[in-house]
Amino acid sequence: MLTGEIRNKVDQIWNAFWSGGVSNPLSVIEQITYLLFIKRLDDLHTLEESKAETLGIAIERRIFPEGNDDKGRAYEDMRWSRFKNFEAREMMAVVDEHVFPFLRQLGEEGSSYGQHMKDARLGFSSPSLLSKVVEMLDQIPMDDRDTKGDLYEYMLGKIASAGQNGQFRTPRHIIQLMVELTAPTPDDVICDPASGTCGFLVAAGEYLRTNHSSLFRNEKQRAHFHNEMFHGFDFDPTMLRIGAMNMVLHGVEDADVSYRDSLAEEHNADAGKYSLILANPPFAGSLDYDSTAKDLQKIVKTKKTELLFVALFLRLLKTGGRAAVVVPDGVLFGSSKAHKEIRRMLVEDHKLDAVIKLPSGVFRPYAGVSTAILVFTKTGVGGTDHVWFYDMQADGISLDDKRTPLLPPEKLGPVPTEALSDEEHEKNNLPDLLKRWSEKDETECDNPRTAQSFCVPLADIATADYDLSLNRYKEVEHEDVEHQHPTDIIAELRAIESEISDGLSQLEEMLG
Repeated sequence: MLTGEIRNKVDQIWNAFWSGGVSNPLSVIEQITYLLFIKRLDDLHTLEESKAETLGIAIERRIFPEGNDDKGRAYEDMRWSRFKNFEAREMMAVVDEHVFPFLRQLGEEGSSYGQHMKDARLGFSSPSLLSKVVEMLDQIPMDDRDTKGDLYEYMLGKIASAGQNGQFRTPRHIIQLMVELTAPTPDDVICDPASGTCGFLVAAGEYLRTNHSSLFRNEKQRAHFHNEMFHGFDFDPTMLRIGAMNMVLHGVEDADVSYRDSLAEEHNADAGKYSLILANPPFAGSLDYDSTAKDLQKIVKTKKTELLFVALFLRLLKTGGRAAVVVPDGVLFGSSKAHKEIRRMLVEDHKLDAVIKLPSGVFRPYAGVSTAILVFTKTGVGGTDHVWFYDMQADGISLDDKRTPLLPPEKLGPVPTEALSDEEHEKNNLPDLLKRWSEKDETECDNPRTAQSFCVPLADIATADYDLSLNRYKEVEHEDVEHQHPTDIIAELRAIESEISDGLSQLEEMLG
């Protein structure tokens, strides 16, 4: 956990940017990412120097070359430990004219350190601002992995609180819930095809550190963790840089965080490669057939991005691989041929384990869309006996735009450090959800459909045209519009709107 002192220093850095004229929160975190990257390069070089000195050998991996660059500046001056002591104007000149060109050169050479720095540019408005931020970052202790990771998460939280750029972050407790549901193992190969800040990959790594710490004493498993386990794709270079730094600061040395338009590119190279997919991809309307990967169209012929992403997950998973993914409610009950086919595939051709209805305020203040978590296993031969449904009504935080915690920190999240009372469960359903998940194939099957969670047999789902909406199966004694929550009414109206949109799309296709 971050101390109040460190939080205050981060807040001061943030305020320094704002008062210095850098007001876009994404630009702020991008510039901080560059500086942290530069600092990390110097730390790695210092580590190599210490190792060489201790063993009495030459440096094996020299990050900063000897001599000068093509402008005559010593590479030694480009190290954080050197330029942090320079006068402000000289520091600005060194960082802008020498350090950043050096970063871009690392990217062009294909260095694992520099692959996301090909178009890096210094965005500081004045030498005094750069000097102040470098000094503040230098004062924050970065020796401890937990501190570095929490520090960066705290900064990323400021993106979400800033509004329009918050769509890049799924709430941390929802990410943790999805990781707990899938329980990553040391042998998994994990992918997020719309990785953003790499929150899912970071959380999976932290889960493994907590629950499988022995993997770091096994040389093969340790190498797998650092070099082969984590794969994140995005088509926004800024998010790739931020995501890659997030992984580094959480102690993953060489995660595969790379550029890819997941819905537009063919997936022959990594089809069936991953054993676990965790994702909350962007769902923004439709794509043209011409720009959609042909291998996805073979799975489901549609322009809808939400259906294409589900097809993508099935394409990328290996047989036996599992997934926990967020989908908009329209996927659960849309009436188009493509909607029904993707649901039929999940239920009949693979093993659909769970449908978890999320409260429609979970992604506020920047999205009020109603969503659900699908948990499934790719089998290719079916295996769905029944589907477990859970009606999550509270996630521990208010469901309005303010998203205020309703309980103390020790009672929030899916794995709180203190047990919750029945009254507190009404404010945070996540621990109860995890407990019932572990019993989904046993006592949960006996629950009536008036309960918060229950199981629905495959035959009932097939009879209902593979409708996966919880309200289709949940039984309520006296349900009328007067007693419905406004967010549920809005969700139903959005569903109707989605169905109308689907009908219009089909009509357009029929008319050519």
